[in-house]
Amino acid sequence: MAKNILITGASGLIGRQLIPALQAQGHTISILSRRQINIKDVNVFLWDVYNQTIDANALKGIDTVINLAGEGIADKRWTDKRKQEIIDSRVMSAQLLYKTIQETKASVTTFISASAVGFYGDRGDEVLTEKSDSGTDFLSTCCVQWENAANEGIGLGIRVVKIRIGLILSKEGGALQAMEKPIKFFAGAPLSTGKQWMPWIHLDDIIKIFSKAVEDTKMAGAYNACAPFPVTNKLLTKTIGQKLSRPVWPVHVPKFVLKAILGEMSVLPLMSSNTMVQKLLDTGYKFVYVNLDEALDSIYTPTHQDESK
Repeated sequence: MAKNILITGASGLIGRQLIPALQAQGHTISILSRRQINIKDVNVFLWDVYNQTIDANALKGIDTVINLAGEGIADKRWTDKRKQEIIDSRVMSAQLLYKTIQETKASVTTFISASAVGFYGDRGDEVLTEKSDSGTDFLSTCCVQWENAANEGIGLGIRVVKIRIGLILSKEGGALQAMEKPIKFFAGAPLSTGKQWMPWIHLDDIIKIFSKAVEDTKMAGAYNACAPFPVTNKLLTKTIGQKLSRPVWPVHVPKFVLKAILGEMSVLPLMSSNTMVQKLLDTGYKFVYVNLDEALDSIYTPTHQDESK
């Protein structure tokens, strides 16, 4: 059944791919943006999360909201101010949406929010499911507040789905670009022990998971969104090196070096998250990419069209 969907954060890595995917399924798309932009067959409305202003017409006729809004986690160094911006951009966006839903009596029945596996913090080899406790570091605190803000819809009778996203592999940008940069310059090496678990997922699967959450009314609560088989940092680095035909050196980049370069943000590549996805599999979801080799091949192997040029 076709839905009228409102998307925030539509200019990000996920949003850019999600819009045409949902349109192809027959859904009507509107977006909330900080500035006026033109996207084919998309209604664009303006809002300002920090000033809590919004064009209330954005919710007219909307039955599904997908909230992808949020400042980039790794875009800037983590000062106290930046960390507050990262949290506020996520929490305040949900608060503004729910406030407007109530004020306009919008007929929203589904609220789908992005979240992240950072919810669990650095947990070593511990097997993590959606029932596992949250961590205690900054990323965990951010994800808990993010999800709590999304959960406000439950009291309004809205179906709330929270997608805890892993490390996205994509040629369009994201974490993979940061990981491949030193490897391309022949400086690739595992980080710290290299044993930390990296819960990767291909962008195509993320798009399909969000699309399923739109249409599957039985989905509710949190879902880990990563491939069924996480890999270690050492294996991920080595496999990227193979795809780029670059060596990965056996020496490991020490923790203190990463902390000197990245500051507190060094937790991002050092965090170990052995995340399970049985809850998602139980919905009947079938992954496009289960195998890391195949996922990276889809990104790095030239297409037939490219080869024929």
